[in-house]
Amino acid sequence: MGALEVMKLAGTKREARQEVARPQLVGRGDHADGRWQAVAQRDGRFDGAFVYAVRSTGIYCRPSCPSRRPQPEQVVFFLAPDAAEQAGFRACRRCRPREIAMRHPHVELVERACRAIETCMDDTGEGRLSLDALGAAVGVSPHHLQRTFKRVMGITPRQYADARRLGDLKARLKEGKDVTTALYDAGYGSSSRLYERSSTQLGMTPGTYRHGGRGMSIHYTIVDCPLGRLLVAATERGVAAVSLGDADAPLEAALHQEYPHAEIVRAGSNGKNPSTGLAHAVSAIVAHLEGSQPRLDLPVDLLATAFQRRVWQELRDIPYGSTRSYREVASAIGRPKAVRAVARACATNPACIVIPCHRVVRTDGGLGGYRWGIERKRELIAKESRKGSRRVEC
Repeated sequence: MGALEVMKLAGTKREARQEVARPQLVGRGDHADGRWQAVAQRDGRFDGAFVYAVRSTGIYCRPSCPSRRPQPEQVVFFLAPDAAEQAGFRACRRCRPREIAMRHPHVELVERACRAIETCMDDTGEGRLSLDALGAAVGVSPHHLQRTFKRVMGITPRQYADARRLGDLKARLKEGKDVTTALYDAGYGSSSRLYERSSTQLGMTPGTYRHGGRGMSIHYTIVDCPLGRLLVAATERGVAAVSLGDADAPLEAALHQEYPHAEIVRAGSNGKNPSTGLAHAVSAIVAHLEGSQPRLDLPVDLLATAFQRRVWQELRDIPYGSTRSYREVASAIGRPKAVRAVARACATNPACIVIPCHRVVRTDGGLGGYRWGIERKRELIAKESRKGSRRVEC
């Protein structure tokens, strides 16, 4: 399933029974439970209790890993290896953290829930277990399951099922199947089902990211919209770029700069009409800008680091007509001190509107910056605010 294969927790019951008592984790600051102290001391007693990931390297390890200690500010903790991989990190080849049994009771609960979801997907092809049914299957309340699952995996049970289905889709695409056949084989009832999932967009593989889009085929078009000229570009997997401007040439130049090694073709220039996916995206974005389609859920295929993906997904969760401060976004993704990094992620967002970075403002209420012009940001926020208030009043 490639990059979206997210769950096969390692370990055996025999190893769990042999677990030795661990001292209580204590500490202060960002590492308040003392996990950093365990990492700094290479304390093997905590192997299996959690893993730590290093942002600068993109690798996660067990606490006793003999590798060089990272700087504390570069470290983030996860209860399970799969949660670290879901966030974009890869396992250390030296300490092999996936070979250690994860013995935390919350991880065992999540493992049972994942198996129930997978069994449902195998039986029905859809994995449509309600939260109530899933909670009953694993013996806990729906609220407790949702909270625990999100804490361990960083995503909800529904997002996990969507990720598995998308993983199946990507695997079929790599086998050479056409998109229509692949999406139906993966359990999607129609192509629109793929576009409905805001939290499960197809993304580029790390290899594609490292090579600047090499091997990609991108089609784009430029149309008029309420904010000027609108460029929308897409691959067969999803939207690859959305830009606003006053003229076509700068928009086209920026697209080529964003994807320097991709094959980029303007729709219609080769005698072909825009693809179904591109045409759907353009019409949806224009309708959104005109105020007739407040909710905009489109799959994306973007060059992104793990951190950027986390920020961009959080932006997509900001309700229409609302704003958040850069600090609030940083706190929401579990990085309260990464305010400047969040601002950079917003500034480097290549797909405006679809990823609504215009909804992020300064703590003092100031607009901050906007890649496509501060006046456009002001107009977007004002229009959404008016539309949002009108819906509430109704």
